[in-house]
Amino acid sequence: MTTQLSFDLPVRPALGREDFFVSPANAFAVAMIENWRHWAGRKLALIGPAGSGKTHLAHVWAAAVQARIVRAVDLTEADIPDLARTPIVVEDIPAIAGHPEAEKALFHLHNLVLAEGHSLLVTADKPVLAWGLRLPDLLSRMQGTQAATLDQPDDQLLAAIIAKMFADRQVAPTAGTIPYMVLHMERSFDAARDLVTRIDRAALDGKRPVNRGLAADIMAQTPMLPYLDNLDP
Repeated sequence: MTTQLSFDLPVRPALGREDFFVSPANAFAVAMIENWRHWAGRKLALIGPAGSGKTHLAHVWAAAVQARIVRAVDLTEADIPDLARTPIVVEDIPAIAGHPEAEKALFHLHNLVLAEGHSLLVTADKPVLAWGLRLPDLLSRMQGTQAATLDQPDDQLLAAIIAKMFADRQVAPTAGTIPYMVLHMERSFDAARDLVTRIDRAALDGKRPVNRGLAADIMAQTPMLPYLDNLDP
């Protein structure tokens, strides 16, 4: 029987539309990205927990409309009028909460890009009212922005996410590994990312194949995680 070993290769995320798996947990957000011409006020807030696919969908949209992508924390050093010349993605808005200059920069970018007739996509890990924005005018603009939420994954999406995480690491788990992980793990993006990282590292360190046995070993090493309640006796 052929054994698939893991090698220490660079992680290269695949960010094309064809690489994004659609399930009920993210179908609305995907539909909103694909129908961007109908966004109310030409803007959208993409909201979801870490690992939910916000950045992936942002890159899909940016490629489709030739938008530029900027982190919110970098806006104070950016040329705002220049950014407003094209559609724009601003990632991780909550990171600038309470920073007056950054909030002002985002407020001006919001107004300029829309005045130029372009579209604006912003991302965050929680709803607008939890962002902690202090600038009243910016907060009102963000509250008036239509939102699309990416929910925690169902089993189908969780399996697809794990498969993509392994593929990004250029790792090919044996048949049955991913279904076993999905059956026994916590249903969350954070848990999937943590588990794939630990399995990959253990495979590299121990020169072991990425299979069900390795997955079970790694999951059993962290007894406080919720998914262990579902492990086979």
